Amino acid sequence: MNNLVSFFQERGADIAIALQEHLVITFAAVLLGSLLSIPLGILLVYNRFKWINSIVFFFANILQTVPSLALLAILIPFLGIGMKPAIVALFLYSIMPILRNTYDGFASVDSSVLESARGMGYGTMQRILRIQFPLSLPYVMSGIRITTVYIISWATLATLIGAGGLGQLIVSGLGVNKLELIVTGAAGAILLALLADALLGWLERLLTRRFGRTSSIAA
Repeated sequence: MNNLVSFFQERGADIAIALQEHLVITFAAVLLGSLLSIPLGILLVYNRFKWINSIVFFFANILQTVPSLALLAILIPFLGIGMKPAIVALFLYSIMPILRNTYDGFASVDSSVLESARGMGYGTMQRILRIQFPLSLPYVMSGIRITTVYIISWATLATLIGAGGLGQLIVSGLGVNKLELIVTGAAGAILLALLADALLGWLERLLTRRFGRTSSIAA
């Protein structure tokens, strides 16, 4: 017990910095992925040329298949080392799950509901914001939650290109054969993923209660 206390006293500052870096990388990647993928998913639902959808999903799928270490290495000549290439790489990984869930959520809304809304004079934006978005919110949030958990896990590799994060503790622990550092880094990533999923689940329920009550058409 004394050894554990002394370890955290000695390494507390390093752990706090690593956690902060991990949060910045994860938040930036997921935020950028959401800002791109959610509007893009909505556009694809309304797109009349379905071959464009196939191309977009094809390239999004390709990004998912590129090994994370390879993608990080590919970005180094263009973006150097540090947080920037790590955020860009993880942003590219975040596109597919958020895009797919957003598309499926909006596409799953009953067409009769949309026809009723159109008959009542709802414009496209009104149907999106007042009908489709509330009904597809669980799909969208599910995509964000899954992506966030994955990104937190993948972000541990960011330390290999100088981005820091909890992976730095793991690599440092391996370098000096210190089990406490390895366990702290791994456990920190696991706990962070569980906490993020719980917080996003709470946010999903909050948003569903607030925006999930659609007009009498959806009822």
